[in-house]
Amino acid sequence: MSQTLAHIAGRPIGPGQPPYVVAEMSGNHNGDIQRALDLITAAAEAGADAVKIQTYTADTITLDHDGPGFRIQGGLWDGRRLHELYAEAHTPWDWHAPLFEQARRVGVTLFSSPFDFTAVDLLEDLGAPAYKIASFELVDLPLIRRCAATGRPLVMSTGMASEVEIAEAVEAARGAGAKDLIVLHCTSAYPAPMSSMNLATLADMAKRFGVMTGLSDHTLGTAASVAAVALGAVFIEKHFTLSRAAGGVDSAFSLEPAELADLVRSCRGAWEALGHIAYGPGEAEAGSASMRRSLYVSAPVRKGEAFSAANVRSVRPGQGLPPKHLDAVVGQRATRDIPFGEPLDWSMVEGGAPA
Repeated sequence: MSQTLAHIAGRPIGPGQPPYVVAEMSGNHNGDIQRALDLITAAAEAGADAVKIQTYTADTITLDHDGPGFRIQGGLWDGRRLHELYAEAHTPWDWHAPLFEQARRVGVTLFSSPFDFTAVDLLEDLGAPAYKIASFELVDLPLIRRCAATGRPLVMSTGMASEVEIAEAVEAARGAGAKDLIVLHCTSAYPAPMSSMNLATLADMAKRFGVMTGLSDHTLGTAASVAAVALGAVFIEKHFTLSRAAGGVDSAFSLEPAELADLVRSCRGAWEALGHIAYGPGEAEAGSASMRRSLYVSAPVRKGEAFSAANVRSVRPGQGLPPKHLDAVVGQRATRDIPFGEPLDWSMVEGGAPA
């Protein structure tokens, strides 16, 4: 099963469309609603298609417990208790309505990753135009079914997921009614090393699961996203902050506004450069074709004189015979006097063009 295009808030996404670029706010609001509002404005000004938030509370995503597994070991958040980290990073639910209003005001789409059924209920009440399943929730098939049952477009990240787990998630989504489905390749490391990206997976994923594919990119910089677009990704998601220096749970691997604008330009430029299969001179090359090499008289030739390497050369510009005819011309005789610098054509050659 395959699909042609998805639509989020009326914007078509898929083959033949510019890549859909999403700025992921995550916890980069740093607990300040004004900063969250400013992030939405900055993302719109940078040209992003959408801003994504996350809808959970510490209590809906984990337990307030300090037993085995409830404290992070290694990486960016080493030593943090899960409940403490999520309490800091979450987007308060009473912020959601003003965030959606701000997005409408500045002309950018806003949608969210819900982490439980109550989050879906809240987002439904607010008219969220799409849902995103985070990589860590891809194994939560009941949550996938709940999101898919809304009939809204569904985007799913696949960090850490096996082929079987991805197949189960896609089947759950489609079985519950998902039609506009996009699956994102992802490496769930923060930041993710370039060597871990394995972007060659994109084409295989599209073929294997019959879905449109994109990239949830946790690398530093924009190169992986641009490469993904060149490999057929139709959707790019990248974490976004106003300033890495200001700190925040995700700021270390997030783009600043000028970098997000560069990401948008570069991804759309990569998509535009893909074009279509084409051979021969294109419209943009029209002015260059006249500067190709061709055969010119490089020394005066008298009528009846033989052409030779001494009086015919392959040079620029391209107004004479193509250079491939040099061997056919050499040894033949001139039909008239030809001055230096004249482009050669078959009317000047006894016998004319070879049969």
